[in-house]
Amino acid sequence: MESTLQPTEFLNYLDPTFQEYVEPFLAIEDDTEKAIALFHKVRDSFVYDPYHLDLRHEALKASTIIHKKRAWCVEKAIVLAAAFRACNIRSRLGYGIVINHIGVEKLTTILKRKEIVFHGYVEAYINNKWVKSTPAFDPIVCKIAGVPLLEWDGKKDALFHAYKGKDKYMEYLHFYGTFDDVPLKLMNEEMKTYYPHLFESEHNTKGFSFFHL
Repeated sequence: MESTLQPTEFLNYLDPTFQEYVEPFLAIEDDTEKAIALFHKVRDSFVYDPYHLDLRHEALKASTIIHKKRAWCVEKAIVLAAAFRACNIRSRLGYGIVINHIGVEKLTTILKRKEIVFHGYVEAYINNKWVKSTPAFDPIVCKIAGVPLLEWDGKKDALFHAYKGKDKYMEYLHFYGTFDDVPLKLMNEEMKTYYPHLFESEHNTKGFSFFHL
């Protein structure tokens, strides 16, 4: 359990700029209230962007990500997990394979398959139990997709909405489990297995970019 509070290569919350990022939340005494506030901060302060992916070491450090305005689910989960630890809340990173059934035609075309590999979420240890949350979808993206914001009460798991009205929205196919730090090698290997074409040539345009080990 002690490892779930420690700074790591990627959850480098001791970095001075990251300390500034979480400083406003340190005065909140109740862990549940603090965790919810951090969730809202990370969810709402980055526009969700799955079209610019960087799977290299420096790009996935929490202290690097906080300077961005747009981020994908893996990046936002890293920031939230690091913020939890910086505020003395135990955290772990979780990953799954999902299918998003609404509004991902462009992404499906780029990936050449419907599965979204290594979707990132976070587990926090609050009130003596692990609780899952994902801060990926911000208010702007939810409005465009026509779905309500995913809220989290710090007590029950809050992953993606299962339905938009009667239509299935987000479907989990597989869980990789939880990790104390970013499993960078595994992430790159799984991406290469599912999307080999992304590793065969350069992808660095305004509309889509992809960098890997």
